[in-house]
Order: sequence, then structure tokens, then C-alpha cells
Amino acid sequence: MKPSIEEIEFHGIAALRLNGPQGASAVISKLGAQVLSWTTPDGRERLFLSDKAVFDGSVAIRGGIPVCWPQFAGLGDLPKHGFVRTREWQVSARRCGDDYALLTLELADDEATRALWPHPFRLELTVMIETDRLDLELCVANTGTAAFAFTGALHTYLRVVQVEDVTLEGLYGHDYRDAAKGDVVVRDTGTHIAVEAEMDRVYRRVKRPQLLQAGNLSLAVQGQGFPDVVVWNPWVEKCATLTDMPADGWRHMLCVEAVAEQPVVVPAGEEWYGRQTLVAV
Repeated sequence: MKPSIEEIEFHGIAALRLNGPQGASAVISKLGAQVLSWTTPDGRERLFLSDKAVFDGSVAIRGGIPVCWPQFAGLGDLPKHGFVRTREWQVSARRCGDDYALLTLELADDEATRALWPHPFRLELTVMIETDRLDLELCVANTGTAAFAFTGALHTYLRVVQVEDVTLEGLYGHDYRDAAKGDVVVRDTGTHIAVEAEMDRVYRRVKRPQLLQAGNLSLAVQGQGFPDVVVWNPWVEKCATLTDMPADGWRHMLCVEAVAEQPVVVPAGEEWYGRQTLVAV
């Protein structure tokens, strides 16, 4: 079958399914422009979505690839991870070729956003699926007359069979801020990362791609534009405090996020682009 895009209902909310080559597929919610599923031609789901996730817009959907903007985490006065995860986005473009399907959703400022953050903006999230590859591109356009600054992330939840069995390569030699250990700054000197406890690290100015090694479920992860990479797993105790996560949810996910932790300034009338690419290897 040729690649196609269809409007669907997913857990009771409006979404679109990208049907890619050779049976690959992805599901993107209009709520938050959030990728909620990515299945490769082998039939395997590559993103973690909590089976206790809430889909009514009252809170962000736990899992998939949330768009965190214009604030990452609690680094400011806005709600944690900003306000666009619970906003309804509009489809602005869709197209398919023989070997891809592509969808763009957009969100612009309105009275409600300006009450929280007084800046005119337009966001575009473009999602493209190929046989074994998922590309996301976030465009931040400053539509106002004065510069603004933001922090943000593509908060990617990768599905793993058992997180204790995976390793992550590509972050050797980088400094990271360890939020799980009081924000101490550490230099990573190991050849790979293994998850053996709660992990909440912000790796800074990352240039190399990462490789998640998980037996025959390995994934390559590459960011562009976003200078930082967050590696997060809540582990047992923290997971138990998250009402929208099952008790064993920590075991089946690892977040490898494309992040701008330091403020990015966008001059009036200008645009900024950040990308994350996932490739099944």
C-alpha cells in the first residue's frame, strides 16, 4: 500500500495516522501535536505511552513525544514544560510520496496564551515517517515586534522491554547537570550509560548522535538545533508518585530528549528550528 494519512480517533481524541512504507505507522494527536505511537515495519511499537495516560486535556498526555514550550521543566514562572502540550493544534500541511508521509500542525498565540506569556508566536511541528525513520522538526516563529526567549524540548519516551538491559552510547565526555542528585554538574567518563537508579541528566552541547542498544530493538537518536540531551527514567520510587504511570512503567521506558535548556532568543520576525530523528537500526 502507498503511504497515506487518515483522520482517526485515538483514546477518544482527534488524531491522524501516518501510514508509511512497508507497514510503518505513526499516530499524532491534535491535542499538543503529540506523537503517541510509532510502529516500524516489524510491527514493534517504538514509543512508550502510559496505559494510565489522561486524554481529556486537563493534563499533558504521559508518553509519546510531548512538545515542551516555551519553558522546559520548571525553569521559569510558567507551568512545568510550558503550555502547548494541552492546546489544540491545527493541521496546516499533509503530503505523501512513494516512500514517506508528512504532516505539519501549527499553533499560534491567542488571548489565553498571552495571559500566561505575553508574546506573539507561531509554532509548527512537522512529522515525517519513512520505512524505519521518524523525523520531527519544531519551528518557532516570532510574529511580534520584539525579541523573545524560550526554553523547550521534544520530550521523547522510548519504549524498551526492560530498561535495566539497555545502554545508551554517544554522550561520553560531555558535562551533565544531574537533577536527581541536587543539580551537581558531572563529566561523563563512561563509554555508555546504564540505568540502575533514578536518572535525570541534562547533557550539554551534544554534537554526536546517541545509540540506544537494546538487543534487536536498537535505535539511533539525533538532534539538530537543540543543543542539549536529557536522559530520564523515574525508577521505582518516583514512578510510584506519578498518578498517570503504572507501577512498573519505569521499567519499559527511557526518555532521550532533544532540549534547549538555556534560553534561545528569537528576534522579531525571525524563526528558529530544532529537530530530532529516530532511526531503527
